[in-house]
Amino acid sequence: MSGMGKIPVAVLGATGSVGQRMVALLERHPWFRLGSVTASDRSAERAYGEAARWVLPTPMPEEAAGMEVRATGPALEEAVLFSALDASVAGSIETDYASRGHCVVSNARNHRMDPQVPLLVPEVNPDHLDLVAGQSFGGGAIITNPNCSTIGLALALAPLHDAFGVERIHVVTLQAISGAGIPGVSSLQIIDNVVPFIPGEEERIETEPLKILGQLEDGGITPASITVSAQCNRVPVVDGHTLCVSVTLGREASAEAILGAWESFRGEPTALGLPSAPPRPIVYVDEPDHPQPRIHRDLGNGMSAAVGRLRPCPLLGWKFVTTSHNTVRGAAGGALLCAELAVARRAVVGLRDFDGHAGAAPAN
Repeated sequence: MSGMGKIPVAVLGATGSVGQRMVALLERHPWFRLGSVTASDRSAERAYGEAARWVLPTPMPEEAAGMEVRATGPALEEAVLFSALDASVAGSIETDYASRGHCVVSNARNHRMDPQVPLLVPEVNPDHLDLVAGQSFGGGAIITNPNCSTIGLALALAPLHDAFGVERIHVVTLQAISGAGIPGVSSLQIIDNVVPFIPGEEERIETEPLKILGQLEDGGITPASITVSAQCNRVPVVDGHTLCVSVTLGREASAEAILGAWESFRGEPTALGLPSAPPRPIVYVDEPDHPQPRIHRDLGNGMSAAVGRLRPCPLLGWKFVTTSHNTVRGAAGGALLCAELAVARRAVVGLRDFDGHAGAAPAN
């Protein structure tokens, strides 16, 4: 599809770490084209190449580098807005843009638990997009991406919950410093150290999976009946969150059955052939010291969760380790996949009639 046939999008908060990752992923996206980048007033009216302190290992896209940064808040022309805004400002700005008719796909936490806003992991709960029909934004919509650790956890849990039921979870996270944004954690805090506190993180991991794994009923979500206990730590890893998980299943399952559930898991995005969907959302790695973030965070172009070390847990039943890329699968790439699914399902009124695009996407 030519650039003229693509859906125009903007990135809100484009100078931050997640915004930069989004800009990079959009460079050659077959469905979307980057039309605008926004940031705070201090960056507005500057070239993106000057305003953004680029932290990714790949070069800044040339087209983006020459774009003038726009202030966040004033009118935008793009149909889809990817929000990488800080939670301190995201809530009202996202609501305002949705009320003007935009489809806002947000990485911020502000609207995640709103009853009519889908908290979406596209392989896990694609039907939750039906919530958009009940939103009252005047033709616009808000779709949210979960917490970056929650996404890896939800991917690993979903096949188990579908096959056996999940009743209790204990999870210890080892979270990369990129999750703290720019400038993030100071070197004196993180080098030779582990910081056993990330504000609000444990509460989010203890609540978000219940909505994601919940059932869509009567226009709302009935949360899953699962008890989650989380302990969150910041560790000196650049990218890739690792989670040590113990679970109690609803019925007995063998190791072979659990491995089979993970191996066979694909989900709707893969079936639809969405551009950002990995061929295998879950990749089991059976070496005794795997998964590891440096080795496995880029599986499936950063969109797959690596799972390993399945073994009995003397307290809860089973335990395992999972690693996923926090700024790709857990943020920018996950948001792209959410938007792709919204287009493919024709979930948002303003995205249903793009010539050569929505018509080419599989119908719901």
